[in-house]
Amino acid sequence: MGRPRRVRRPGPHRREGRGGALTEELSARRRSRAEALDRRLRDCFTKAVSDLPEAGGHGLALVAVGGYGRGEMSPFSDVDVVLVHREGAPAALVQQVAEQVWYPLWDDGVALDHAVRSADQMLRTADEDYRAALGMLDARAVAGDSSAVVALRSEVLAAWRRTARRRLPELERATRERVDRVGWLAQSAIMDLKESGGGLRDGTVMRALVASWLVDVPHRELEALRAAMLDVRDVLHEVAGRPTDRLTPELVPEVASAMGYAPDQLDLHVRDLARRTAHLATTTWRRVDAVLADRPRSRTAPGPRLDPVAPGVAVLGDEIVLTGSPDPAHDPLVALRAVTESARRGIPLAAASAARLAAGAVPPEPWPPEARRLLVELLTAGRGLVSVWEEIDLAGLVDRWLPEWAPIRLRGSSSPVHRFTIDRHSIEAVVVGSELMRAVARPDLLAVAALLHDVGKGRDGDHSEVGAPVARAVAERWGFDEADATAVEDLVRWHLLLPTVATRRDIEDPDTAANVASLVGDVDRLDLLAALTESDARATSPPAWSAWRSGLVRGLVAKVRAVLGDATALEDPSYAGWPSALAFPTAALGGEPFVVDVAAHHDGSLVQITAPDRHGLLADLAGALSVAGQQIRSARLVERDGTTTSIWEVADPDVDSGRLTRRIRQVLTGALALEDRLTLTSEGQSVPPQVLLHHDSSSSAAVVEVRAQDQRGLVWAVARTISQEGYGIRSAHLSTFGPQARDVFYVVDRAGGALSAEQADGLVARLRALPL
Repeated sequence: MGRPRRVRRPGPHRREGRGGALTEELSARRRSRAEALDRRLRDCFTKAVSDLPEAGGHGLALVAVGGYGRGEMSPFSDVDVVLVHREGAPAALVQQVAEQVWYPLWDDGVALDHAVRSADQMLRTADEDYRAALGMLDARAVAGDSSAVVALRSEVLAAWRRTARRRLPELERATRERVDRVGWLAQSAIMDLKESGGGLRDGTVMRALVASWLVDVPHRELEALRAAMLDVRDVLHEVAGRPTDRLTPELVPEVASAMGYAPDQLDLHVRDLARRTAHLATTTWRRVDAVLADRPRSRTAPGPRLDPVAPGVAVLGDEIVLTGSPDPAHDPLVALRAVTESARRGIPLAAASAARLAAGAVPPEPWPPEARRLLVELLTAGRGLVSVWEEIDLAGLVDRWLPEWAPIRLRGSSSPVHRFTIDRHSIEAVVVGSELMRAVARPDLLAVAALLHDVGKGRDGDHSEVGAPVARAVAERWGFDEADATAVEDLVRWHLLLPTVATRRDIEDPDTAANVASLVGDVDRLDLLAALTESDARATSPPAWSAWRSGLVRGLVAKVRAVLGDATALEDPSYAGWPSALAFPTAALGGEPFVVDVAAHHDGSLVQITAPDRHGLLADLAGALSVAGQQIRSARLVERDGTTTSIWEVADPDVDSGRLTRRIRQVLTGALALEDRLTLTSEGQSVPPQVLLHHDSSSSAAVVEVRAQDQRGLVWAVARTISQEGYGIRSAHLSTFGPQARDVFYVVDRAGGALSAEQADGLVARLRALPL
């Protein structure tokens, strides 16, 4: 049978997206594909056994298993089929039938996942391998002895039920390992529709759990979620033109168009399906665990004990439940007590209780002190917050406490460094912040700011600026006084201040720390901002809080603390900014044209190059480093008695000093012309570059920022232009964000002083003329 080779472009009917017509059509196509395969296999099987009259007595049958067994065939699904025979059937005869079935399908280009087994082997395989058992639970006869297939499936089901208490723990471990490895679909930047937690694999696993007869799930809800996810995968296959379960960002727009969605709507749709599937799976596994832990009791033995832990709240078995008194419909504090106990104890909140709380009363505005206290306890409870927040968000309680959450719910980030959706990232930031509570004077403000720091995303404008007044309004509604609400507002507005300044400005320039200090105001606010910065970065991904970035931020914080009056700040051993002295003792040239030293530095290296001072030296060294394949993060120069020592921070932790030395020698002696090796181009760039002059960043240098397409030689070209204008570079601070570079240069005149306004403007005009 032929396989689809070309993408079917969306027709008019597809524009009905999210409606029944498209869903019915896609479902019908899955059945049609399965039925077409059935016919093809049946024809091949009939032809194979018709020439072998003796084959009829050996119980031969073609059995569809897995997705094919369920009739769920996406355009590029594998075809899982087994040729089953009775024990003792002649091997040569079985092999001959198998070949006459398999080869025509291979010739058709069908992705066939095939096997040949006796009925007893099928049973043994199902007993030994839970994955095989899951596939056989959906077995159905395609051709041959259908009664044997019915009997086989009945035996597999019976064995699955009989051994469920032994086998389900293995399946649960495998499920957890899979999710730990692949992640949760609803929160992942790259969505794997099958293997991620909340994906199609979990739907299949839940069907197997139901088949064990130990637990049940809402069948209609489960099948609706599975069908909707299958619809997305079907269209993904059509758009990609190949078998894939990964809905990557570049495929989202076309898949969305084919289903009648806007791209962001499709993203939210898939994440919501995954979130609900994951919740259903988590709840089902919790029930399985309870059943497996339950020991047979006598008829007179007491049931699970209701253990009150707060007014209206109790622990029942392994869940937090409501006792009914006081009634959440009249007492809004019951919800806060229940949710806080769940997070603090790490015990799940029962879904039925969450639903009751969502329909109950909410605190009056502004919230009374007790409500605010319970909220802070919830937000500082640690890792237990994650699951209970998900539960109350699904139930609708979060929308009643925090309607501003809706724009960021399940919203993916455009930055590849983010590992979570924005809402899940915000919760993770709160959890990380709970680990830093003792580093700040007001852990309650840190917790609220961490929860709300990205609340401006999903709205028009800069999310820090847009989110700040939103956060203030939320804090006031939650009962914080004006001063505290202002603190939360400022923390949200400035939550990117420290990492931005630390990576793009010269933290050794006194003006840098002074400018930050004027914004922050006092040491307590600085501590809160530093803790929020770390919480945000660690919740993003490890690269966002690398040793390099964290060292720069801590170095900046130490200098700002000193400006704010803490004279001991720079004695902190965690201070990792540029040292006041050079990284190495100044090397003696000893007649050499230059000397290179390398040392490890955080997750990269420091390269110190000592050479006779001359105009344009930094540009040449930047070019040599680029030709040597080094990614430059920052640079600093010190001139002393006619010798220049430059320190370069590079991303490579294993710099080949020999190769680098050769490149520098070639450049400094003129043996290698950088113009021939480092050619900039502006072709193919849809966004024009920008050259900015930051007038207020330093009183001792002109601070010039270049925003352009990152390309090898960019630093060299800018540094050479500055040199050609007759100026020097005191330090450079270089950042890349995907394909974009944001490079900042501290430019001084030949005497090491600041440029005049006229000189700075002229330099900017010259840089803007470069083909960046």
